[in-house]
Amino acid sequence: MLLYPSGFFFAYTLSKPYICDANYQMGYLLAFFRALLVILLMSLMLLGYSISLIFSKHTDKRAFRLRRNFCRISNKILNIQYSSEGTPAEETALYVCNHRSFSDPMVLTIFLEAWVVAKAEIANMPVINHGAKVTGIIYVKRDSLNSRKATRDAMIENLKKGRNILVYPEGTTNDEKYLLPYKKGTFKEAATHGFAVVPVAMEYGHDKDLWKNRGLFAQFFRQYSKWKTQVKLAFGPVLKSSDGEYLRQEAMKWTNQTIHEIHKGWKSNFDDQLEPPSLS
Repeated sequence: MLLYPSGFFFAYTLSKPYICDANYQMGYLLAFFRALLVILLMSLMLLGYSISLIFSKHTDKRAFRLRRNFCRISNKILNIQYSSEGTPAEETALYVCNHRSFSDPMVLTIFLEAWVVAKAEIANMPVINHGAKVTGIIYVKRDSLNSRKATRDAMIENLKKGRNILVYPEGTTNDEKYLLPYKKGTFKEAATHGFAVVPVAMEYGHDKDLWKNRGLFAQFFRQYSKWKTQVKLAFGPVLKSSDGEYLRQEAMKWTNQTIHEIHKGWKSNFDDQLEPPSLS
């Protein structure tokens, strides 16, 4: 049996909750200052870009460069440490990625020039909505049939113009190891119009990075109250077919297998022994 001097044991016991509280407070303070810096950075970059439009025309290339520079600096502020495997396709393509957190595009669009399909709620967020609009976004209300159809039409139109599209076909963020079933509509349109599909896998190293059943700001403070965020990213093969279900199945198989490989031997939030599910 361990014996402690009574005074020391009493003080140590009482101090434990205060130590925990202090850690939480410091973490939230860190997240608060990070949020301020990111919002300030976005505001200044958008202001600078708006002024530049007096002298230069708005183009996708300029907008993507603006977004890429913003994401690179923001990732340093948030201490997002990322690595990547593979490269985007040389041809115009529809990129389909698993969805973990609101910050997914902040890493992925450093490597990929694409218009992003995102939920319509972003349109109600000051500053963020303007940045998204300037740098290329297609809004979707996932619970609205008309909105989903309009989104697919916008995707087709932009792909025909030679713009890459980035979509998250799970339809929501996912905190389980492997994919939720991908929605079929995206792949049906790709097959019908002959668009290339490129699967992408993105994984985080901590369970606090996974966004599920909480608001945007609550998730930001949860995710970025810790010192660093680790991300691994991989681009898959170019898939082409006139069969939409084949494209969907192949994209899911590659992504699930890649998720498994990423977590194998990586100290992360998932069991690295859990095998990918079989798809019928």
